[in-house]
Amino acid sequence: MDFFRGQDSLTVIEWIMRSIVGFVFLIIAAKMMGQRSISGLRFLDFIIALTLGNIIAHPLSDEHLGLKGSIISTFSIVFLYITAIWLSLKIPLLKQFFDPPAITLVLDGKIDYRNLSKAKLSIQFLYAELRKSNVEDIAKVAFAAWEPGGTLSVFLNTAYQPITPTDLKLSTQPFNLTKPIITDGHMEHALLNEIGKDGVWLETEIQPHELNNVLLATVDSKLTVQVHIVRKTKLEENHL
Repeated sequence: MDFFRGQDSLTVIEWIMRSIVGFVFLIIAAKMMGQRSISGLRFLDFIIALTLGNIIAHPLSDEHLGLKGSIISTFSIVFLYITAIWLSLKIPLLKQFFDPPAITLVLDGKIDYRNLSKAKLSIQFLYAELRKSNVEDIAKVAFAAWEPGGTLSVFLNTAYQPITPTDLKLSTQPFNLTKPIITDGHMEHALLNEIGKDGVWLETEIQPHELNNVLLATVDSKLTVQVHIVRKTKLEENHL
């Protein structure tokens, strides 16, 4: 465990071991913080990302620094992060500080220049974000807001929204979700348990194909299985 402490010099193996420990430790820390920390960098998430990256980077590049201090500091910061998130759910004032409300940028086709300045965005950037939402004319926008996560939410006026089957009073089929049940010849046993089936049922459904030859098989809400078979040089699809 000499690589764990500060040294005058480290061997190649010790550098590799230190990198492995740092990598695994960051994965554990990110897992502890949850999906929120990677789904979109908000104010608190941005601060945490900068801090953790700086703390763990130094001992991975400087042999005179040990890993112990970095690991203790990282655990402390992760604990503070989780505590701050929990408190923000309980105290409205903290919630507004860490997760400020969305800033309205466009209302009824008109730009709110004061809020645009408040969000520190340019008009060119606003139009670029609107183009990403396939909006070519700002006059069509009923409401657009800059979210705390750094994304633009856009809602068109009803006159420019796509027509749906409900608008035309048409009957529709129920939503049918497709999930992978075989990947690279391996069954997804968790999904089999979810739909109340077993491996025998699945092997029967994919016949006459063998499980090892199946690149991908999917099952939908109606328990219809679609199989993709791997051949030597081509991929052919078979629908069961």
